[in-house]
Amino acid sequence: MYNKILLIIMDFVFWYPLVMSVVWLGGSIIFYIKNERKELPLPTEMPFVSILVPCYNEEENISETVENLIALNYPNYEIVTINDGSKDNTAEILKQLSELYSNLKVIDLKENSGKANALYLGLIASKGEILLCIDADSLLDEDAIMYMIPHFVNPNFGERVGAVTGNPRVRNRSSLLAKIQLTEFSSIIGMIKRTQRILGKVMTVSGVIVAFRKRAVLDCGLWDRDLITDDIGITWKLQRRFWDVRYEPRALCWMLVPETLKGLWAQRVRWAQGGIEVLIRHFNLIFEWEQRRLIPILLEQIFSVMWSVSWIIVTIIYLFEIIRTNNVFVPIFWSGSYLTVICLIQFLIAMILDNKYDKGLIKYYLWSVWYPIIYWYFNAFVLIRAIPKALKKKKKFAIWQSPDRGISE
Repeated sequence: MYNKILLIIMDFVFWYPLVMSVVWLGGSIIFYIKNERKELPLPTEMPFVSILVPCYNEEENISETVENLIALNYPNYEIVTINDGSKDNTAEILKQLSELYSNLKVIDLKENSGKANALYLGLIASKGEILLCIDADSLLDEDAIMYMIPHFVNPNFGERVGAVTGNPRVRNRSSLLAKIQLTEFSSIIGMIKRTQRILGKVMTVSGVIVAFRKRAVLDCGLWDRDLITDDIGITWKLQRRFWDVRYEPRALCWMLVPETLKGLWAQRVRWAQGGIEVLIRHFNLIFEWEQRRLIPILLEQIFSVMWSVSWIIVTIIYLFEIIRTNNVFVPIFWSGSYLTVICLIQFLIAMILDNKYDKGLIKYYLWSVWYPIIYWYFNAFVLIRAIPKALKKKKKFAIWQSPDRGISE
């Protein structure tokens, strides 16, 4: 019985990522053919856009971010910054900037209450029907809004579009961890979003760059202020209210990623915890026929959790087997070799697709070999750590901590 169960787990560990890689490859290629090969027409309307920028301890980055936003190629927008109880000089810097730029609003909160709460207050203060939310350390491409707006104003489907998520690109590339994440954002995040969009539903918008229709956010009950990841939560709430969520790879946003293991661990545990919290909160949709198009996304996330746990279990068992038999040629390592090859093919195709937006991206391809060697285990342990954190009783506000912004030069 034990051997049969182990064989089932081994088959799952091997076949699940293999099948999903084929699905992601096929879906992203179909998305490219249907959407990315065509030139996106300029928007026929230019609705007023409110750019919401939640800030927490951003004294090193906020000036650059605001000055970047001031220079966007869009005629009709305002910037709303929300200082969420920062302990550094963020509030003072924002006050000085507001005196320079007439379209910059500043909301100054004295207590850190979390990003979701900051976005909620930014929505209240905003004038636009379209809300563009970005992180305070990110830089928007000057044409990003011009690529996102056509989804909202398209006469054929625009009225049902509740959100459009953009294409985050890594701008700090000096360390091994940063280079691995650079390849990951194309090969895992970008490719999955393309495929999910073909299937009709998206697991999550990218919190670093996403535009919302204000009416849609109000309709679904705003952001969940008790969840650690506001972006995943709002994505599911929108889609359960039958709002369409779209992916626009031409809307670029240049962001900073962690370059220390400690910073990366904290970020990924938070992401994994948020994903599990959302699965728990929305698990009941599996029994609702009208939500059937979300069920594949729900099941895929459940299987991802199961795969990470299974991967660790099988690895531990075979390490004991190596010690017991003194034989290093065990089946899991042959299976892992096949998965590595598929993973590298997936990375290559994804980076070719994204190279048109991030010129020179393909030269970083060789760094992707570290992903199956290191990241599979890293992400598996991250998930195991996140499960008990997600099961804890939620506080009223999920507050945030200052993230790792990369290695300062």
